[in-house]
Order: sequence, then structure tokens, then C-alpha cells
Amino acid sequence: MSDAHDQTYDVVVVGSGAAAFSTALGAADEGLSVVMIESTDQWGGNTSMSGGGLWLPNNPLMRRDGAADSREEALQYMLATIGEPGPASSKARIEAFLDGVDDFVLTAERHGMRFMRDPDYPDYYPELPGGKIGRAVEGMNFDVRRLGEWAATQRGVVPIPVRTNDVWLLGRVWSTPGGFVRGAQFVFRTLGGLVRGKKLVGLGGALAAHFAHAVLVDARVPLRLNSPATGLVTEGERVVGVRVGDGSTVLRARRGVMLGAGGFESNQEWRHRYQDVTGYTSGNPGNLGGPIAIAHDLGAALDYMEDAWWGASLAPYQEGPVMGFLVGERALPYMMIVDGQGRRFANEAESYIDLGHRMNAHDRGGDYWMINDARYNRRYFRTFSIQPGLMKGMAAKGLLARADTLEDLAGRIGVPAGNLRTTVERFNGFARTGRDQDFGKGDSAYDRYYGDPTVRPNPCLGPLTKGPFTAYKLVPGDLGTKGGLVTDVDARVLREDGSVIEGLYAAGNTTASVMGHTYPGPGSTIAPASVFGLRGARHMAAQATGRVSSTSSSLA
Repeated sequence: MSDAHDQTYDVVVVGSGAAAFSTALGAADEGLSVVMIESTDQWGGNTSMSGGGLWLPNNPLMRRDGAADSREEALQYMLATIGEPGPASSKARIEAFLDGVDDFVLTAERHGMRFMRDPDYPDYYPELPGGKIGRAVEGMNFDVRRLGEWAATQRGVVPIPVRTNDVWLLGRVWSTPGGFVRGAQFVFRTLGGLVRGKKLVGLGGALAAHFAHAVLVDARVPLRLNSPATGLVTEGERVVGVRVGDGSTVLRARRGVMLGAGGFESNQEWRHRYQDVTGYTSGNPGNLGGPIAIAHDLGAALDYMEDAWWGASLAPYQEGPVMGFLVGERALPYMMIVDGQGRRFANEAESYIDLGHRMNAHDRGGDYWMINDARYNRRYFRTFSIQPGLMKGMAAKGLLARADTLEDLAGRIGVPAGNLRTTVERFNGFARTGRDQDFGKGDSAYDRYYGDPTVRPNPCLGPLTKGPFTAYKLVPGDLGTKGGLVTDVDARVLREDGSVIEGLYAAGNTTASVMGHTYPGPGSTIAPASVFGLRGARHMAAQATGRVSSTSSSLA
């Protein structure tokens, strides 16, 4: 029964990242009333903190540019990369993702969002059947002044107009003509925005701001901060609302509740329970898994809880989100990654999730070090090196060491000097011949994307011969967890037996990922969050008008 504190909408959305905003955008597009709630005092979630890319195969921007792609090739590639699917990454769900790409892009554009392609960014396994270069898109740089009062509460935004499309060249701004030109373009873009009185942002901050302008400013959807969802309200077996905070406020939903509130990366108890790790996350501190828990209490199925969007990160020297998640820095020459015994164990330049998986499998909880010679620091722009206090803090905690010789460096970081010397000599031989015979660094177009084309014969291999040498301690970090609620092709939450929990939807990192245990291309987190958020909104609207059945799962 309703009381004085109950409020009723067509759709209640929990969260404020891509999955949540895409749902709210779809609901508004369908003419439904919608409210968003966010557990913390800042909106944007992991989306706002991220690189902001969306991996959208066969998208409208590709077709406008005449870039060849097809649904068939994209499906072939996803099946090849994802491999043996679970219920969350079934062929039907993969196809639903691919079939929702156009609707998401065109709907977002219709509501004022603007995207650009990253035409040079490869899929992460471009040599596999159906692999391509140029499937990723991102939001255009955005003037956050357009958000009005909402600008003050956006999470993690960096006030510079950098683009994902810039990063691969900015890394070699001091070593290649192309990098220098892109650096100059970036400077002029930044200065141009300041001269025009704009506060331009890029990457995930720009994407989240595009969403917020379309949803909060233009569509006037209410967003309540500091309003955690603490329970679900049911009538019979149908979810009809959300309890907020202490439960005295109930937001009722005529059509459905969407859980799009991120994963559980900042919940150390859950990290140990489900993953047997100490989590070193670069994700949102507010992602504690609460929405997953309240749905699981209703019988929702879980999958992939042991997994995350892993990647090597610089070891943290303080509390809070981990700085220094390594992407392009791993592909550059004159560096290698070794374990606590001073031996290589993987292709440093491979997909970050693959490297993270290997770190956990090789020596879970063990020591890892990134070793480089003087040319690496001198020639390449490293994003982690400009983060205030990071280098000084790591050095003070013994997480960074420098030495003129490899033997001295080995002593400072506690690895066997003989092993490190042998590893370096073997690696240097590979650098001279151009072929990493142990792990294949530089073999893939994805590896070479971030490499240095002036280094030959392999742009990802350079010998470690010039001191001083530097060692950075690494940990298996992550961009968020990728396990959670199992959903169907329309983002409806399912029970263990495959039946639908009526009225309950979920998308993004609150769910088990359609990408399975892998990461097919740049933006494989935000893209399905956005697509399935919108699919959920469309299903709620269609259900309201009787266009779809509301009783059976369409998982398979």
C-alpha cells in the first residue's frame, strides 16, 4: 500500500553511469516518466572516470565514413573471441547487442549527443575472423558549463579536452612527427576552448556529460543524489518499486525498475569472497554491489562473479581508486614486465584484461615489476607520470626504484639479479631480431597501435641497455567487476531456472557481461551498458502498450 512518502513513475533507474543514463534516455524518448537515483554525492559512475570509448561494431558512423563492416562479421568475431558462452554471453544476447547498436547511436544523436569515430583503433584481437580496425566511437569534447548546476557534482572529470583518438599519438609526442603534430593540435584545442570561455572535457567525462545534458537538462529527468537503493518493493512476484535510504521513501514504478549502478569493485569483502583477491580498482568508490545484493535476495541468478575488467596497474601508495591503470604504456619499446623472480610471463602489450588474467593465474598475490631503461622515460609521454604526487608517493613507499645497473636495480626491488640479467639479455635479442619468440609482443596490430614506428624492426621491442633503469611495482588492477545479475536480450533479470523476475531490469556492470571473460575491443564495457540500457527502456515501453509478452524469457 502507498503512503505519503511514495512517489510513482513509469520507470525508476538506479545508478547514473552509461547503463542508467541510456535507460533514462530511452524512457524519455518513449514518453515515459522516469526518475534516477544515485547512492553517492556525485553522478557519472565509472563512465565518467573512464576512457569513454564505446565498441560498437557496424555502427552508423562507420557507414557514413564508408568503413566496411557487417553484422555477420561482427557476430563471427564476437563468437570467436568470447568462445564458450555462459547464459549471459549466449549467442542470442550477443545478437541482441549487435542489433541494438543502431538504435542507441541514432537515438542518442536525435537527443543531441555527438560522437566521433576512432578510425585507427583496432579490435583487441584483429587477426581473428571478423576482426576490424575502427569500430570504436567516443563522445565529442563537451563544454560542461552547458550542464549548469549539474557540472559541480560530476564524478572524476578531468578538465582537459583529450580524446581517446589522441592517446595513441600523444604517447610518442616527443619521439615521432605524428605525435608532435597531435600534441600541438591538443594544445590548440585546449587553448581554443579557454579563449571561447568554454570548459571542455574529453574521454569518459565528455560521454557522461553528453548523457547528462540530454537526460537531465533537455529531458528534465530528476536525479536524486545520496539516495541508495536499499530494497525492492514487490506485489506478488513482480517488482513495483525501490526503497530508498532507510526505507521510509518508496519510488514506485509502473513499468519497471532498472538496476544500472555498477559492480562491486570497491567491496573488499566481496572481492575476497568471489575472486580471492585484494581488489586494486580504478573504479568508482561507490560501487559496493548493493543493487546486485537486493536483486539476488529476490532469487536473481548471478554469473561471472569471479571476473573483472582486469589490467596491470601501478601499485597504489594511498587509499582510494588506484591511479596508473596501464594501457598504451605497456606496448612501447624499452620496457618489459617481470614477476617476483625476475622473469617475463606474458606479452606486455596484449589486451589489458588478458594480462590481468595472466597475472592472477601466474602468481596470484605475487610481486610484479615494470622495468624500463632511460629511453622509455625520455622518449615517451606516460599518462601516469603527470598525476600529482604519484611518482613521489610510489618512491616513498618503495614501489618505484632507479639504479644505474640491472644488478643494482634487482637488489633494490628484491628479485634475483641473475634471473633479471638473463631475462633482459634474452629480451634484448628479440628486440634486435624483431620477433618476441616467447610471447609474441608486437605480432598483433593491436600491440603495434601503441608502439613506436620509429623503432625497427618491431615497434614494440627495444633493448634495455641504457641506464639508469627504473622499476615500477605493478598489481593486477581493474576498471570494475564484470560479474553480476543474469539478464535476457531485453535486460530483464532472470532467476536460476531462466524465468523472468517481472518488472526488474539490469544493465552495465551490475550484470554478468555479454562479453564473457574477454574484451573484444575498446569500449567493450560502456557499449553493452548503453545498448542494453536502451533495450530495457524499449521493452518497458512496449510492454506498456502490449507490444510484447511480459511473461517469458528471451535469453536463448
